Formats: sequence, C-alpha cells, structure tokens
Amino acid sequence: MAVATLLTAGLALTACGSKVGESASSGSAGATVAATSAGKSCVDTSGSTVKIGFLNSLSGTMAISEKTVHDSLQMAADEINAAGGVNGKQLDVISEDGASEPTTFAEKAQKLIQADCVAAVFGGWTSASRKAMLPVFEGNNSLLFYPVQYEGLEASKNIFYTGATTNQQIVPALDYLKEMGVKSLFLVGSDYVFPRTANKIIKAYAAANGMEIKGEEYTPLGDTEFSTIVNKVQSADADAVFNTLNGDSNVAFFKQYKSVGLTPESMPVVSVSIAEEEVGGIGLDNVQGQLAAWNYFETIDTPTNKKFVEAFKAKYGQDRVTSDPMEAAYTSLYLWKAMAEKAKAFDTASIQGAADGVTFDAPEGTVTVDGENHHISKTALIGKIGPDGLLYTEWSSGQPIEPDPFLTGYPWAQGLASN
Repeated sequence: MAVATLLTAGLALTACGSKVGESASSGSAGATVAATSAGKSCVDTSGSTVKIGFLNSLSGTMAISEKTVHDSLQMAADEINAAGGVNGKQLDVISEDGASEPTTFAEKAQKLIQADCVAAVFGGWTSASRKAMLPVFEGNNSLLFYPVQYEGLEASKNIFYTGATTNQQIVPALDYLKEMGVKSLFLVGSDYVFPRTANKIIKAYAAANGMEIKGEEYTPLGDTEFSTIVNKVQSADADAVFNTLNGDSNVAFFKQYKSVGLTPESMPVVSVSIAEEEVGGIGLDNVQGQLAAWNYFETIDTPTNKKFVEAFKAKYGQDRVTSDPMEAAYTSLYLWKAMAEKAKAFDTASIQGAADGVTFDAPEGTVTVDGENHHISKTALIGKIGPDGLLYTEWSSGQPIEPDPFLTGYPWAQGLASN
C-alpha cells in the first residue's frame, strides 16, 4: 500500500475521533492537550511551559555521534526559549540516554510519553533504535522527530523524518560515482537494518546501471576487528567502497584500511554515516581525502549557516564542529515549533494537520515538510574531507530534492518495498 494512502488513512482515523478522552479545545494552545489512541494523554499545557523530550545515546558505541545531536537540540531549545518560546510557552526539556541500545530507546520513549508527559520527542540515530521506538509512538499516538539519514522504505504518521531518505543521499552518491566512472563497488556495513536495506537498494541500482558488486561484508555494531574485511576489500580491487558502518566501528575500519596501504586515490571510500564530528575520533590522517554523502557541511557558505556555526562554537567551544545529523536535529525542533504555531496547538493531530508545506530557513538551506510522507525536501551534497577535518563540497544537486522514501520514481527500485 502506498505511503500516501497509509498516512491519509491514519490521519482520517484521528480526525474521525479515534482520540479518547480528549479535553476541551485541543486546537487551543492554552488547553490541556489531548488524548492518545492508547488512552488519555497526560500532556499539560495549562501553565507557562510545555514539556518536550530529547532521547539520544549519551553512552555506548553511538555516543561518539549522538552527543553532538543532543547539544544542537539543546541549543535550539535555548534559542527558542530566549525568543519567547512556542505559542507563548517556554520549552521544558527532559533528556534521556538511549545508551546505544534499541530496547533502551523504546523504554525511555515510553517513559517520556507516559510518565514525563512530553508533547514530542526528538532523537534516535540507528534505524534499530527508530524501529524499536516506532510502535511506542504509534501505540501512544505521540510524535518522534528523527534527525538522521536512513534506509527509507518507511513512513509513519507518528514520525517526522528530518534526515535524508535514500533518494536524497544514497542514490545521489551512486549517481556521483557513476559520473566519476566507477564501475565496481565493495559494500561494508554494520549488521543491522540500515546497512542491509541500504545495500539492497545499492545492489538494485548497480544492476540497472552496469556496476559490479565485488563484495558485501557486515560486522556487528561496535565491532573493532576489521583485518579480515579489509583484506577482502583489498583483494577485490573494486573501484570504490560504499561504507554504511555506524558508530566507533569506523575508527577501527579506517585505521586498518590505511594500514594495508589503501588510499583515497587507490580505492576511495564513500561514507554515509560519518561527518565532521566523527573525523576527529577516527583520526584525520586515516580519512583525509575520503568522501561522504550528506545534505549539510559546516563549510556551506551562507549567512544562515555562518550564524549557526558561530552560535554552536560560542556555546560549546571553538574546537567543536557542526555536522549533518546535528543540523537536522536543530532543524527538527524549529520545524516542530513552526507546526505548533501554525496549528496554535501542541496535540498530535493538530501538529500532523499543520505539517504540510511548513518551511524553515535551515543552515543546510530552506527545507519544506511533505505532509503526506512526513519527510522534508533536502539538497544532496558529496563532500571530500579536507586537511582541516572539514568536508568540502565536491558535488551538489543544486536544489532541494523532494523526498521519495519508497523510491516510487525509480523503475529499478520496483519491488524493493515489498521484499
């Protein structure tokens, strides 16, 4: 079933009164907000504040990436509160540690919704964490704003996806490699849903575009032993490596990649989960010259981005860097603010109803929410890691790409959503 149909059906159910025990005037910003399909909501906006939740891995293997996402969310909340809040109410942030464990993400999401009574939750990184939280948000008819690029083939009326879907990151990266004359790839990824689904898409693209897949290897999330995989990569002699490793596994992978003599010139690596924040942890000497596909780089030369970068460094230190997932998280809080102010309300149905067409002048450029699939338009970028550890644009789509999470516009992708 098409996502538009699914979302339309879901919204229709809400509009038809699936909310139970809703208090009066859920469409009013001053009202005690509303109910969930699982029971009466405990969200309370009768006072001068509204609670929201931040749920990120502040410990474990994903902390290398997710701590900075939490920092950017906090900066957005502070900015919004300093400017008067949302619908006249200050944001009361409750932070939880997902601890890099999907089950912990699900448990903490349940706590934030049912015990802390937050109006929306912002966070998650791995697709495993998102998949674990999805039934919690759908069961409670609450909202998650998910800030990281992912494998697509999903849409939920209870999730807003502010990172890229595959036609805004992976497909443009493959188009770029094809333009550069790459005819063979080796696939390396962590062993969970994002890399396996992403590689399913990559293999379908390759088959339709005359590319050969010379190898496909997976390793457990958090694994640090890559000698066997790197030897296989070296022996395969592909034109390039497509890397979907997540977390601190990238540290070990790139160190061992370099140790056997592989270089960006001999066999470039295109990564979709490491950005400026991770370069320092991996070690610049190990990744300089390698490629990454995202929708935001710290080096984007616009007044809006310069203001964002300066504000982040002023708050957290001049040695800190900005990156795509943290920018998407920062953007997600402002998009929620715009939806709430358009709706003049905080309840789930009102936010969903107001979402379509909401825009924000983000550091990556202007983004717009698609009300049918709950993704946003984004400009695709391919960057090369420079001698200062920052990513510099090698290629850009030039304009925002409309989200197509089920790749319905790509004939070679037919059938992927049902596999």
